[in-house]
Amino acid sequence: MKGRSGKLKSSEIQTGKEKENVNVKKIRIMKPNKKTSKPLESKANEMSNGKDALKSMPMDELQKKLGSSPNGLTSEEAKKRLTQYGPNEIEEKKTNMFLKFLTYFWGPIPWMIEAAVILSAVARHWPDFGIILALLLANATIGFWEEREAGNAIAALKAKLAVKTLVKRDGKWMNPKVRDLVPGDIIRLRLGDIVPADARLLEGDPVEVDQSALTGESLPAERKSGEAVFSGSIIRRGEIEALVYATGSNTYFGKTAQLVQEVGSISHFQKAVLKIGNYLIILAVALVAVIITVALIRGDKILTTLQFALVLTVAAIPVAMPTVLSITMAVGARLLVKKKAIVSKLVAIEELAGVDILCADKTGTLTQNELTLGDPFSVNNIPAEQVILNGALASRDENNDTIDLAVLGGLEDKDSLKEYKVIHFLPFDPVHKRTEATIKGNDGKEFKVTKGAPQVVLKLAANAGKVKADVDKAVNDFAARGFRSLGVARAESDGKWQFIGVLPLFDPPREDAKTTIATAFKMGVRIKMLTGDALAIASETAQKLNMGANILNASSLGDSKKKETNEVTESIENADGFAQVFPEHKYHIVDVLQKGGHIVGMTGDGVNDAPALKKADCGIAVSEATDVARAAAAIVLTTSGLSVIIDAIKESRRIFQRMNSYAIYRIAETLRVLLFMTVSILVFNFYPVTAVMIVMLALLNDGAILSIAYDNVQYKNKPEAWNMHMVLGVSTVLGVIGVVSAFGLFYLGEKVFHLDREHIQTLMYLKLSVAGHLTIFLTRTRGPFWSVRPAKILWAAVLGTQIIATFIAVYGVFMTPLGWGWAGFVWGYALIWFLVNDRIKLLAYRIFDPVKNKDTR
Repeated sequence: MKGRSGKLKSSEIQTGKEKENVNVKKIRIMKPNKKTSKPLESKANEMSNGKDALKSMPMDELQKKLGSSPNGLTSEEAKKRLTQYGPNEIEEKKTNMFLKFLTYFWGPIPWMIEAAVILSAVARHWPDFGIILALLLANATIGFWEEREAGNAIAALKAKLAVKTLVKRDGKWMNPKVRDLVPGDIIRLRLGDIVPADARLLEGDPVEVDQSALTGESLPAERKSGEAVFSGSIIRRGEIEALVYATGSNTYFGKTAQLVQEVGSISHFQKAVLKIGNYLIILAVALVAVIITVALIRGDKILTTLQFALVLTVAAIPVAMPTVLSITMAVGARLLVKKKAIVSKLVAIEELAGVDILCADKTGTLTQNELTLGDPFSVNNIPAEQVILNGALASRDENNDTIDLAVLGGLEDKDSLKEYKVIHFLPFDPVHKRTEATIKGNDGKEFKVTKGAPQVVLKLAANAGKVKADVDKAVNDFAARGFRSLGVARAESDGKWQFIGVLPLFDPPREDAKTTIATAFKMGVRIKMLTGDALAIASETAQKLNMGANILNASSLGDSKKKETNEVTESIENADGFAQVFPEHKYHIVDVLQKGGHIVGMTGDGVNDAPALKKADCGIAVSEATDVARAAAAIVLTTSGLSVIIDAIKESRRIFQRMNSYAIYRIAETLRVLLFMTVSILVFNFYPVTAVMIVMLALLNDGAILSIAYDNVQYKNKPEAWNMHMVLGVSTVLGVIGVVSAFGLFYLGEKVFHLDREHIQTLMYLKLSVAGHLTIFLTRTRGPFWSVRPAKILWAAVLGTQIIATFIAVYGVFMTPLGWGWAGFVWGYALIWFLVNDRIKLLAYRIFDPVKNKDTR
């Protein structure tokens, strides 16, 4: 969940255990005693200092203290209390922006740049001093700004997921944001809800509450009327109203809750890219050490050598890498928001690139989740409309449950329900798998009705032995036609349940599901259907969607603690779907697939899906998912269907391609500059470019390369995997060829055209700048450079920086002027080598990545 919504994940909570059971009789909430009411200021202090007393105080006294009523608070009163108590959320610590900015001047890379600044000042090389200082400030400013923008983007995305809750205000049930809750509010808690604030239960049936987030106890605890439930706990069973007595930082764990920032977490892919960065740093430091050693032996000026070595190291270190990563991720997240997918953890976009198996819920994801009622089956010639009527009496319209709405929608006469009064209603829960209602008719007689899984209802029925064979046949016949069955039973005053019929419900496949599944298969992603329905229904749906007919009965599987045999593991990997799936099965299926080397995506919507969503490499909460499921997931869909997930996978693969291109480019350029400089100094005792030139190369290149986050790329039709052998191989080839071309120009300048060393330095600066930036057009495609058109922003950024670099060289800004003639010569030389390098690149891919050499994307 979001820290800004007032609800926290279990991982975000650090509290001690507390076990407290308060036995209080069921007390109806009473009207406030105005004479004993205290001003809000006084009550605010009591809320803060006397929370323990409020947990055990008799309900009538608590009601008086809070000034509440059976109709809840008025909207006006709620506004006053919101101002008085503040939002119902744990306030995040605000970081001072100036201090945050200063952190960008602290660390290995900033230290090296700062040392270069100091050495430039000591040596009184003021041009060097100014440019290096500008580089230092530019890196800090860009990094600070992009992290701030990424943080704002995440905050905006999380705001869209702001959790709401049912609150009674002005006598009506409303649905405000959780952060707007105040002490004295009456709320309704239902299955799957995270308790939004500390509250005392009002009159109703006991509920089961999962307090593992607070106490560490895994088993749900039963809570009765009058007892307290705490913010962050989860309703596992039942439904009840409650009176809020503490919010925000005044809740049970509010004083000690610590928010965990997810934005800074590192994915597998980012770790691989950072390893490349470490490799480049180590290489740069090693070569610089060689240069310094040789300079000391030759007796060169140590101050100048140190300054040059530091600047060279700075140029070689991929200072733009974190910024490129954050921009690329933020761009991907914004694109997915437009496609109705909210990324709560940015790194999930990268993880999706490698997903090769997607475990998808059937209902709502593969199907429309719009159940319609078919012609019922009845026993003992009971009229079909009576079966529907009894099923409708065991349904509740206000819960907006799709099954209940379908049954109610099957009534021919909607007014027929007015003849009956619901005395008591038990909602559906995953354990009992049925609903039950106590009904009173116009004749004053009471009876009970229930609807639920046929096998569950049959176990209740006294006539099960007589009707079981017919019922099983009817259920199987419905299943063969793709219908889901509900058993209906009724108990008269004698209390004996009698099975009366079966209601068939059909959830048709989504119109886009078949095409989307076919697209996923072409992309190398196998979709495995997970459903709690019977095997026959699962098979029928899978066949209609062309998913395959190999559907396993999940009841034969173990749990996460069971180590499956190789045979069972293979059957799970080869299955097209699973029927009669329980939550523990989902977790186990994901676990087995991950141990088999697969990258697994998982969709879910319920409370019990949360463990599997967290376990999966990329958990996806579908539209209308519960708060708990959304908290556990990395991506939350705001529209139903599977196509959004496929769009997300496509986008993640595009992002992978961009990062892969950047990695090859960065390694090749680092090798090119480092090797050329090192060999020039060691062999020719000549610095081919000055320290200022190196700084300007780094500044222009890093500034333009940010635009790669917006580049046009084509995703591959197979899951991505980081291939370090290919990346290092191709980049090394391009880097070495770059060194060869650089020495070729050096030879022409000195031996053929007999230029002086100052002009050669400017010549080499322009060559390294132009040829270096052209390299990005080589690394961004696997095929010829023209196979994928670059984005306009990338083209403009590269062209713009190289125009600047050309003007600097031509007019001699901080260097010897080169003139337009020699600048044109350098451009022509670089373009010729660019075409040669493109051919060499294709050969390098055939050598280092022969399996994929047919894929030119």
